[in-house]
Amino acid sequence: MKVALCGYNWIGCHCLRRLLDAGHDVAVFTHESPYHINSLLEYALKSGVDVTTEPIATGRLQTKPDILCSVFYREIIPRDVLQTVEGKAFNVHPSLLPEYRGCSSLTWAMINGESEVGYTYHYLTQDVDRGDIILQRPILVEDFDTQQSLYERVMFEAAKDFMPAFSLVTENISGIPQPRGVGQHYRRGCPHGGQIDPTWNDEKVERFVRAMIAPPLPVATYCGTPIRTFREYRQIVDQ
Repeated sequence: MKVALCGYNWIGCHCLRRLLDAGHDVAVFTHESPYHINSLLEYALKSGVDVTTEPIATGRLQTKPDILCSVFYREIIPRDVLQTVEGKAFNVHPSLLPEYRGCSSLTWAMINGESEVGYTYHYLTQDVDRGDIILQRPILVEDFDTQQSLYERVMFEAAKDFMPAFSLVTENISGIPQPRGVGQHYRRGCPHGGQIDPTWNDEKVERFVRAMIAPPLPVATYCGTPIRTFREYRQIVDQ
């Protein structure tokens, strides 16, 4: 099959490898990556795959894809591209939709004290993160998780379901409609600007500190002081 893969980060590389191993003809749309993020651009070039960092558009599709896959792609897929693949387009989102639509879903879930997160494969529509659900699975949040470890755990499990989701879409499975009027949507950007609110209780502060740990991104701050652990926070507050 001819596949358009819109991806980024290590899971984008993983999904490209799985598609190539299955014998598919893949064209990749991705982004430039900073040094600390696995480069799908470099991996596609090394694999001899057509790749571009230009946003996906019908004019950049050399041939009509049979299916479009989105894995951590950072652009909204245009309506005419979705029409080109006749609805055979899907995305993986790191939450149990319809909860935590938008950006930083795992980070916000940690801050809000959720005991369970997960991932959802869903059909792509013009309504962001609103498409019918193909499959989803829950994952427990551990008390020791940081943003980095929770992201890695969730996406590692999500990667296992990429090809099963791909097969379901090629078989034209009907997804499960998402209920309207429920769930939250978060915009792109660091939650609370990365700053600890002095009115928060200790439990929320402790979760927030862990939720900000994703090197080399900045850690949480309290009154301008970097806070790497909850103990550091208490030492400052108790002075």
